[in-house]
Amino acid sequence: QLVESGGGSVQAGGSLRLSCTASGFPYIRYCMGWFRQVPGKEREVVATADIDDGSTYGDSVKGRFTISQDNAKNTLYLQMNSLKPEDTAMYYCAAANGKGGSCYTYNDWGQGTQVTVSS
Repeated sequence: QLVESGGGSVQAGGSLRLSCTASGFPYIRYCMGWFRQVPGKEREVVATADIDDGSTYGDSVKGRFTISQDNAKNTLYLQMNSLKPEDTAMYYCAAANGKGGSCYTYNDWGQGTQVTVSS
């Protein structure tokens, strides 16, 4: 089970750090990722990280967001800096199997945490 936390309301230009803690120790999946969704819009990939230390970022968050993992704590993080109103969304963490730098279908999802950025 994945549980997100750290969401909230912040003004534009501010920062938040989201956490995603996995129950069931050890929780080892090849890929972990952050996604976001706004009502009425498709889910968007924010950032992903794989067990081989590869990472990817959505174009809209590159240079502002950083994904990281603390395997000892079974926790995935998303550091979000220079937040913009368009970053407002429900943020979800998810896990997938994979290999060789490729992630398969994300099939384990958290319940989400709301991030609201005001101008």
